Amino acid sequence: MVYYHIDNPSELPPAQLDMYLEAGWYRMQQHVFTTDLISKDNRFIPVFWLRHVVANYQPSSSHKKIIAANKRFTVGVAPLVITDELEELYQQYRNSVDFDISTTIQESLLGEADTSIFQSLCITVRDGTKLIAAGVLDDGHNSIAGILNFYNPAYATKSLGKFLMLQKMKYAQQQGKQFYYTGYMSTAFSKFDYKLMLGTATTEVYKRQAEAWVPWNKVTTFLLESWLVE
Repeated sequence: MVYYHIDNPSELPPAQLDMYLEAGWYRMQQHVFTTDLISKDNRFIPVFWLRHVVANYQPSSSHKKIIAANKRFTVGVAPLVITDELEELYQQYRNSVDFDISTTIQESLLGEADTSIFQSLCITVRDGTKLIAAGVLDDGHNSIAGILNFYNPAYATKSLGKFLMLQKMKYAQQQGKQFYYTGYMSTAFSKFDYKLMLGTATTEVYKRQAEAWVPWNKVTTFLLESWLVE
């Protein structure tokens, strides 16, 4: 069992990012970290790292409904540049949620650093010229990692957070990636369950003891938690 191991690479080319992700590590500002536990409400809860096999993804009826509901919006993908427009949208989102997030995009992604070691892209969603949602991903050689999604709360009924996940999957398909990593979920805290929205048939979970990824459909809550004490 691991509790917050942190590594500080001075540079991180795409192939090396793939290696970290494959081993159950993830981005935290300008570091990478891994853990099997997080602290929540004065207790430790287990977490398990997820990824999606891009070749296995098939859009469900609910995915098609989300895409149809947002078809009039314009989607763009470009290298990430943290602009005032993005920060303003992030503040709108931050003021609408009931959980703690970083004060700014700059703080969330860079911390005290001036430049990034990650190859990051930004997916933007616009209603006409108005920016209404944005998602950040880190681009590896054969994988992507979903890092951040935020949106204008006035458009909350459009399921823009899920729409951004679908757009990241679309990007992964178009670029011929093998895996889309979405971070961790927990058997003790349902807040992260949205990371399964791409479908359990695509989902794998990391078993640290075996250094292997296991299909989600082959595990249970009891089995996952038993891994922590093996």
